[in-house]
Amino acid sequence: MEKALISRLGVPYLHFGKGEPLVLIHGLGEVKEGWEDQYELADQFELIIPDLRGHGACNKSDGISIRNFASDIIGLLQELEIETAHILGLSMGGAVAQEIYRQAPDRCRTLLLISSFHYFPKKLKGLLFDSRKVKLERITTLGRHSEFAARMALYSWNKETIEKFDKFFQPKQHIFINSLVACFEVNNLSLLPMVDVPTLIVGGQYDSILPNWIQAWMHKLIPNSEFIIMRNTGHLAKLEAKDRFNNLLRKFLVQQKRAS
Repeated sequence: MEKALISRLGVPYLHFGKGEPLVLIHGLGEVKEGWEDQYELADQFELIIPDLRGHGACNKSDGISIRNFASDIIGLLQELEIETAHILGLSMGGAVAQEIYRQAPDRCRTLLLISSFHYFPKKLKGLLFDSRKVKLERITTLGRHSEFAARMALYSWNKETIEKFDKFFQPKQHIFINSLVACFEVNNLSLLPMVDVPTLIVGGQYDSILPNWIQAWMHKLIPNSEFIIMRNTGHLAKLEAKDRFNNLLRKFLVQQKRAS
């Protein structure tokens, strides 16, 4: 296991590998170690993998917002003297990646938005979340042992995948709720048409948390974007289809290197 470091701003992070910098941003309730299946990318890329504010080993619990999540990572990149990087975010992490572009577009070599979102209309919020409110609140009580959380996130129901999910999904009650509220406040409808870097958008065929039509909507808004639906996966293709997912990332990133 790679040893975690702590930035001057108090952000725990993993930092290893050689090549172009690639930032991996986890989703709601997850921890940086949830990218374990992607560590192999270090053979081609310099990986920077932080815990978001309040998540994992990060003890900063004030100011939970997408804006502050993004500014923490920008500060980390400044500290590491990384001028530009590929920015990849999963789910809520994808919203953080978009916010990094808003705040510091010159630091974004590319964007990779995985099973993510850019805006929640009121009706969509009600459809996806309000009807599950009680069960979502139970997740914060039961934590990583919530079967409901696993069944929402996963399509592949096998022992190895469930064990990995259980290991890396570690929600903290007030952080989880405050982060969820922050997600509902995201509105990037005017930002996405201004994105001026190559962007990969990935959706899961059977994602019941953020259905892939949301990513299709993002694709329509972002110029020079590529949209791929990963077959036979739910919300966490990184766990359910590790090899296909990693190969997809490699292919996209290598194409950008050749094009530059």
